[in-house]
Amino acid sequence: MKKRVFLSASALAVMALSSAAVLAQDNTFKIGLVLPMTGQQASTGRQIEAAAKLFMAQNGDTVAGKKVQLIIKDDTSIPDVTKRMAQELVVNEKVNVLAGFGITPSALATAPIATQSKTPMVVMAAATSSITQASPYIVRTSFTLPQASVSMADWAPKNGIKKVVTLVSDYGPGIDAEKFFKDRFIFNGGTIVESLRVPMRNPDFAPFLQKVRDAKPDGLFVFVPSGAGAAVMKQFLERGMDKAGIKLIGTGDITDDDQLNDMGDGAIGVVTAHHYAAAHPSAMNKKFVEAFKKANKGMRPNFMAVGGYDGMHVIYEALKASKGQGGGDGLLAAMKGQVFESPRGPMFIDAQTRDVVQNIYLRKVQRVGGELHNVEFDVIKDVKDPGKAK
Repeated sequence: MKKRVFLSASALAVMALSSAAVLAQDNTFKIGLVLPMTGQQASTGRQIEAAAKLFMAQNGDTVAGKKVQLIIKDDTSIPDVTKRMAQELVVNEKVNVLAGFGITPSALATAPIATQSKTPMVVMAAATSSITQASPYIVRTSFTLPQASVSMADWAPKNGIKKVVTLVSDYGPGIDAEKFFKDRFIFNGGTIVESLRVPMRNPDFAPFLQKVRDAKPDGLFVFVPSGAGAAVMKQFLERGMDKAGIKLIGTGDITDDDQLNDMGDGAIGVVTAHHYAAAHPSAMNKKFVEAFKKANKGMRPNFMAVGGYDGMHVIYEALKASKGQGGGDGLLAAMKGQVFESPRGPMFIDAQTRDVVQNIYLRKVQRVGGELHNVEFDVIKDVKDPGKAK
């Protein structure tokens, strides 16, 4: 009899432990953050990771009764690696949300996994227009290249820049930037002298910049991925192109806040169009920048950081709204149509396209308080992605 009681007690104990494990699993909400932490785009990974951790530190790690767990994977910006890691996160780790994605090829490689597993995928960095169309489970909190490029193509011809050479990295976002800048610039009466595309891997801008110098345009429109702007700026100045009267313009990637202070006074006066600058004058952004610097040994947040910070906001709010229930579809439904104030200014997630709608600012590099900053001088409000405009 005693033996039987002991066996029953043991069985009950095993059952209790199993239930506790299941309960623990049920009460954990996992976010798989896939980022380039090493390699050419390491700056992107570092910024987004720091922003995600700051958001959690400010907002707690328990939402709707769920313990939020961040699982960070380094994909080194190689799409095959991204895909494998996303698969492992979904199958083995059973993540509730996939997030991050430093470059377009990585986001596109992961899209089928999000669709098959019905896992919401929050794109915090990659900026090719078509990304959200690759899966009905993708929501974007970064920006699109057409948003910034069209804004710059409207500004340039009104400000004496009539003849332009375009120089872009040869992959999705670069081709988007080139196409949408070119089409709008020509529509506005400008002339494209030449369109140059630089290889994505191990780029050497020197021979391309020499071509630009020889062409003698009024301006050079540039898009390169986050982290590559400093190399373009250095070689642009080394060739004396600023002194030759060629104006450097582009999307905000070329005057990335993460690198701007190291670019030197040659960057002063460069005009870009973008959705975020660390110098954005709102009270919310001032608090964000201060907290980010304090948590990261003085590192200044850039536009990738705000994409990560707002991505976490969208995930947290969706988890609250769905009360932790409803799986991927419930979360996705709660992400669509969110409207909120971000450090970048007002923004919302378009319920139809699942893409970000936001202000685009025209900014000029200036020295402020002994540091170089992108200082806003104009704004185009509530810009939808022109790549999806009908």
